[in-house]
Amino acid sequence: VRNPAGFVQPRPPYRISGVEARPFEEAPVLGSATGQIDWTPRSAPLPTAASTGDGPLSDVRVMDLTAFWAGPSSTLMLASLGADVIKIEGLKRPDGIRYAGGRPPGTDDWWETGSIFLAVNENKRSLTLELATTAGHDLAQQLIAECDVVMENFSPRVMKNLGLDWETVAAANPAALMVRMPAFGLDGPWRDRVGFAQTMEQVSGMAWMTGEALGSPVIPRGACDPIAGLHAAFATIVALEQRSQTGVGALVEVTMVEAALNVAAQLVVEKSAYGHALLRDGNRGPVASPQGIYPAAGDDEWVALAAASDSQWRALCHAMGASLADEPALEHPAGRRLAADRIDSAIGEWTQALSPQAAVAALQAAGVPSAVVTPARDLLANPQLQSRRFFETLDRAVVGAVDMPSLPIQVADPDHHWLRRPAPTLGQHNAEILGDLLGLTAAQIAGLAADSVIGTRPAGL
Repeated sequence: VRNPAGFVQPRPPYRISGVEARPFEEAPVLGSATGQIDWTPRSAPLPTAASTGDGPLSDVRVMDLTAFWAGPSSTLMLASLGADVIKIEGLKRPDGIRYAGGRPPGTDDWWETGSIFLAVNENKRSLTLELATTAGHDLAQQLIAECDVVMENFSPRVMKNLGLDWETVAAANPAALMVRMPAFGLDGPWRDRVGFAQTMEQVSGMAWMTGEALGSPVIPRGACDPIAGLHAAFATIVALEQRSQTGVGALVEVTMVEAALNVAAQLVVEKSAYGHALLRDGNRGPVASPQGIYPAAGDDEWVALAAASDSQWRALCHAMGASLADEPALEHPAGRRLAADRIDSAIGEWTQALSPQAAVAALQAAGVPSAVVTPARDLLANPQLQSRRFFETLDRAVVGAVDMPSLPIQVADPDHHWLRRPAPTLGQHNAEILGDLLGLTAAQIAGLAADSVIGTRPAGL
């Protein structure tokens, strides 16, 4: 959409029926609202979260039909904020991410060991339902009547084929929200295309901007999934707030491609505002010079640094003991960019003689932004993440005690934990949900299991 300043930018990547998005306004001039803000305190204090740890969404129930990473990352956010999230999987088609990154097929309960599944399904309950069966479909409608939110991230045709489209949801529960996460949207010529993070990285231009100047585009590998999930969680909370005022449910549409385009907006804005076509340039950027990743002593050890000002450039030269600072042509970024290859070579020669820790210590002491490039396997030992309790230990059936990443949010309570229970095993809460919530008898539940409408093991394994 067009910004009032004249350039083109992405609109918010979600739509809520009954809500008109606020149009974009020009960015304010510095100080334009000085003296115009009403700082009068609210008549009543803002509500605070209960100390029980239930969370602000403890009165919300979510029917979670999502799979893989984008959708489950969204419902994980809602579950961590207190919502009762019931994850629905079929026996014929469980969540496919169960099969990724775990133990090899053929080992005991190998479908319960997928690493991404374990990391984005904590705090949820598991119910298996074969939705294509009459019994499964009827139970799904009963469950919709007990839920505040129904969330899915299939291609648009799937829910209609299952007989669980928006009209069905609204009829079963007029107060329910239906949050849909299609790859490309519920309309348009690409409506029925499926998509994953890697698809979005190509379509949005992320891959175009990633890679060496003379090389091919490089896939960033997955960032678009949790980006879409976070937008979906935010849109759901906005829609819940609207429902609290109207009492009426809504259709919420959050597309993965539009979420990706909001992150990759720089290419479009730069082109429409200034006529500049951004190109790949490796680790170099438009501000800092030099900027890059440099080899250090050891096997596959690296140092990242960026000199964002002339003073940091001089500090870098001083730390290296290099005479480059004496060259007038390199005093300013434009000259350093022209000599980027020669400068990178000089930095690499210096870093290769040091351990990454020693090089970074010298650079940081001199005031140069720098860091050791950390392998993912070493993140659990990161002292900053440990201090902030970012990883929480959960004891999970089949895999045992595992350190899992929690939410990137911190609260003041030192005893607070975002992750209350591990990701559920397949169908772990079948009897609990069908019996306690939907009122089925033990005999009825046993009958559903005998007919393979529910179960605890994927079909065919």
